[in-house]
Amino acid sequence: MLRRAVAVELEVTKELNKLLCSVEAAYLSIVREVAVYAVMNNVTSANKLHRLFYYRCRSEYPSLNSQLIIQAIRQSSEIAKSFVERRRKGLARKPYPEVKAVSIRFTEFTWSYEQFIRSTAPVRLELSLLGVRRVVWLRPHKRFWQYWWRVLSGEAELASTLMIKRRANKWYAIFIFKLKPKKEEPESIVAFDINENTVAVGRIDIKTTVDKVAKWNRQYLTPQLYTIKTDFGRLARRYERVRNTIIERLKPHFTLPDGKYVNVTNTREYRKRVKRLRERGRKVGRVRQIANELTKTPAIIITEELGSNPQESMIEDVGRSKLRHRIKQTPFKKLEKAIEGKALERGSKIFRVSSYRNSRVCPIHFTRLESTNDWHILYCPKGHYVHRDHASVMNMAWKLTPEAWTKGVWWNMKNLNKNMNWRKHEGKSNTIIPYFMAKILHTTLKEFKASEESPAMLARGKPMNPTGEANEGGGEGDLARVSS
Repeated sequence: MLRRAVAVELEVTKELNKLLCSVEAAYLSIVREVAVYAVMNNVTSANKLHRLFYYRCRSEYPSLNSQLIIQAIRQSSEIAKSFVERRRKGLARKPYPEVKAVSIRFTEFTWSYEQFIRSTAPVRLELSLLGVRRVVWLRPHKRFWQYWWRVLSGEAELASTLMIKRRANKWYAIFIFKLKPKKEEPESIVAFDINENTVAVGRIDIKTTVDKVAKWNRQYLTPQLYTIKTDFGRLARRYERVRNTIIERLKPHFTLPDGKYVNVTNTREYRKRVKRLRERGRKVGRVRQIANELTKTPAIIITEELGSNPQESMIEDVGRSKLRHRIKQTPFKKLEKAIEGKALERGSKIFRVSSYRNSRVCPIHFTRLESTNDWHILYCPKGHYVHRDHASVMNMAWKLTPEAWTKGVWWNMKNLNKNMNWRKHEGKSNTIIPYFMAKILHTTLKEFKASEESPAMLARGKPMNPTGEANEGGGEGDLARVSS
């Protein structure tokens, strides 16, 4: 099941705003206290924390709903586990977690879940706040109605847990929709390759391909090859210059008596200025745009197997620090995850193939490409030039072909042996397929080609139904006799 969160603004009066603020303060106080205790005493189990803190919190906040106290303790357990994991990896700077903001979790017992899901057009809900049940009106928008229509049509479900969160002095209700993956017939085959500033795409439209084959006047099919400009590398360079400018401006304020400077990046003033930058928001916007572009129609989507941390393997042989920084800032996994989620939502299927030598082999002749003065353009020994990114996406599509064809043209490269000596195999035949069989196939493909003199099928042939266009009167039997 896919999950999508939709935030809807609440219409809040002054009295309701004070009530929500009181609930938020009590809820946040419980989360902070329990999270700090869990980390300090190494008790991260939600059940143990519930036994330790539930009755104390009930006596301290008697007007707060018991279900809200239970959810606060569970949320504290999740925060403690996350903090312990980050501290184990060396990413935590402080000995205990600091919870600055929190989302109030309402279970199905603390808000009108049953009444909400039975409504055709829900515009209000009821919340249990400090011993009273309050009606709160919503301000639904287009995205909410889109997912609600899926709920009404049976394509999605609404989760029973509702989250209420305050942001910029406005209150929002966050609904969680569980979407059922669609099952659609693929309309195209899409292969994409992620680079520093572009995403190379190779698209083959299945319906168009069938139409072109029916015209029988094309011997080869050329896929649609194009690139989507992302500028992740240029974005990283730009914000690097911005951060360096901020550091230079703050340096005079953090000078030590011996003339040296404090590490400005650890100061509060630096973090306060950097958090206003929109680098993360811009990346997320571009990632979603690319995911939407590649999954517009149901398709078979092919990409490389990146692994858990692709940036580390890419920067192993890179010496320049700036290039290493740009590679680290490119969101490979985030883009792949976004495309995978959109693919499941829209009825596409994603497949991963090996990344071994995708951009170093000619996708037409399956020979090793040679370098040129341009890093993006490579030369094929058969006498033509190939763009590195286009070769990569085409070779990904080749690797999705049946196993026998893969063995025939990839010289046992399916073993993914990265230490394979390429020159050792050059000029040798494939031991899996006999030589005489390969010779017969080569001669057949070379000599017997469709042309205007001998087309693949009759250019002006009559329909193959012997009874004309009629379907009655024994046409099926005659057709079977002719076919045999």
